[in-house]
Amino acid sequence: MMRHAPQHVIHAAAYTDVDRAEADPARARAVNADATRMLARCCTSLNLPFTYISTDYVFDGGDPDGYFEDAERRPLGVYGATKAEGEQEVQTAGGDWRIVRTSWLFGPGPKNFVLTVRRLLAERPTLKVVADQTGCPTYAPDLARVLRLILLNKGRGIFHATNAGATDWHAFAREIARCSGADPQRILPCATEAYPTPARRPACSILRSRNLESIGVGPRPSWQEALGRYIAWLARNEPTQPGVPT
Repeated sequence: MMRHAPQHVIHAAAYTDVDRAEADPARARAVNADATRMLARCCTSLNLPFTYISTDYVFDGGDPDGYFEDAERRPLGVYGATKAEGEQEVQTAGGDWRIVRTSWLFGPGPKNFVLTVRRLLAERPTLKVVADQTGCPTYAPDLARVLRLILLNKGRGIFHATNAGATDWHAFAREIARCSGADPQRILPCATEAYPTPARRPACSILRSRNLESIGVGPRPSWQEALGRYIAWLARNEPTQPGVPT
């Protein structure tokens, strides 16, 4: 840290394999909580601003209206619990900190929900996608812009940063199909129980925002508009995905 002399530290690294974390909680905790504690304390000692990227999985999904920044953390599984511990470590370390929760990320990279749906649409006549989990999709370049605004506006505390609007995985997949030129009717709804997983998922993890607005960050683009931009970028850049999307 002292060698590179950063002006700000954004801690985006995480153990994000939600299901594998159930079988390996020690590794998940080492990455999501222990490493976060060390980084946060280091930044405090060096008087460096510190930003921790967190998740909607710190909530249990029991509130159908979603969660504001000050809602009580109640994670369902190991991944969410270790990210919640990471948040607590940041707050305990003190100093100039901010926690930015986001959800349902998609964007450049080899693996995300959008790419999975597009691949499966090319392989199968129909897809079944869960329709009883609700959240807020987030386009990674839009998240980066919000992070920049938080830093420029010297925001502190907890923030929720997603694209505008909420949806469920089934409706999200149908919009992916539509934007990709495929028939949305090929995407069929199903219940979470149809696809049991080691880790429970929150039924409703909508991240609602007050704190961004309080520091002057304006409305974010809708997730549908952001998805359209991403798929247009994919059309120009697949399969290598060079460059930076907008």
